[in-house]
Amino acid sequence: MTDRMDPPVLRWAWLGTVTYREAWGLQRAIALERRSGALADDALLLLEHPPVYTMGRQGEARHLGAGPDALVAAGAEFLEVDRGGSVTFHGPGQLVAYPIVRLAGLFPIPRHPAHGDVDRYLRALEGGLIATAAAFGVEVTRRPPYTGVWSGERKLGAIGVKLAGGVTTHGVALNVTTDLGWFDRITPCGIEGAGVASLESLGVAGQTPADVAPVLAAELATAFGCRLESDGPLRRLVDSLAHEATAA
Repeated sequence: MTDRMDPPVLRWAWLGTVTYREAWGLQRAIALERRSGALADDALLLLEHPPVYTMGRQGEARHLGAGPDALVAAGAEFLEVDRGGSVTFHGPGQLVAYPIVRLAGLFPIPRHPAHGDVDRYLRALEGGLIATAAAFGVEVTRRPPYTGVWSGERKLGAIGVKLAGGVTTHGVALNVTTDLGWFDRITPCGIEGAGVASLESLGVAGQTPADVAPVLAAELATAFGCRLESDGPLRRLVDSLAHEATAA
């Protein structure tokens, strides 16, 4: 008889609206717990941000339109961050997912000889976004060599990640009812001539990021080969870390 290993557990939590700085700090703290083994399971934070532009490690000044000061004057924060990719916008109406997962042991399929774990992880994130859009009747596809998911030449879901000590941070942003005008001030993801879409602009009405969050959580868990579990233990950890940050 062959022993069957149970799939890894992915615990998820819907956090509502959280500032980018606070969510970034939570990710770092949870990733530290995951790397040390203090946190036994992988984690998935789902949330919205107030308006913020973030510049990743591959960003260039020319992608910022009129520049950081103009972006702040428009009513958004501007932050340089440690994820991959260039500049993007996060804000109300956008569902952001931050998987904090140990790559070793994920995925139900064998590694392709030409692709490493990070590449498989990016493709899994895309697969989760594609399946989520399909659940709402929207067909999107990959568009190599770019990451993310696309409806024609308009990007519906953006991806930017970091891997440190075998554990991921940052993640994906799925436009649900986002005001797409925010993207007009930048070159989104550093891709000249590319447009941006939302589920709403593609015909999905009446949905909010909170409505879409459990669907995305389930589809990412499937793409990772994980078993999705309730958010109770993770929510308690998040609340504890937030309390410690406030007390400090």
